[in-house]
Amino acid sequence: MSTVRTREPHTTMSNAIDISNKPSPHSTRNKLKRLLWNLVQATVFRWVPRPMHRVRARILRAFGAQVSLKARVYPRAKIWGPWNLVMHDFATLADGVDCYCVDTIEIGEHTTVSQYSYLCGATHDHEHPRFPLQPKPIRIGKSCWIAADVFVGPGVTIGEGTVVGARSSVFTDLPAWKVCVGSPAKPVGERKIRGEDFTAEIAEDTEGEQD
Repeated sequence: MSTVRTREPHTTMSNAIDISNKPSPHSTRNKLKRLLWNLVQATVFRWVPRPMHRVRARILRAFGAQVSLKARVYPRAKIWGPWNLVMHDFATLADGVDCYCVDTIEIGEHTTVSQYSYLCGATHDHEHPRFPLQPKPIRIGKSCWIAADVFVGPGVTIGEGTVVGARSSVFTDLPAWKVCVGSPAKPVGERKIRGEDFTAEIAEDTEGEQD
């Protein structure tokens, strides 16, 4: 007569670390600010007609953002904490961008962050048993293009004029005026601008910064 054998539950660790009661790194005040912002973002901010970027910029400013009135934040962009957001003239956050600005995220003038990109301003210490949060700033220079569905990791600086190709992942700093692709993203060529007039403008700007 055959017997039915039952399998024991598979366990990978005999002494798993309990992180269910891990304390929040955010203060009560921070949580209340985010609660209020989430309500505004889900309603008034979303309802502002798409072309009215200046109105959304004023709403962000009311929550502490350093956002130029010439910046363009589209209604479906998701912003974790406006008080950590810095956007210069004509900087753009497209619909579907997730801006996780636990620390400062700065976007330079004339820089576009395209749809579904994720700007991740924090990580966790994986060597600590309770994975404490580690906020780290992100800085994206002027005249950059972060193409669709790009991940930009915490602590990263992207140099002026650089293009990051669609679905790339940026884990380390990228130099200026490069075309970068891949995971991890790496330079694959120089970013060359057609037109002598524009090239001369770039040269003048660079000289001014060195003085």
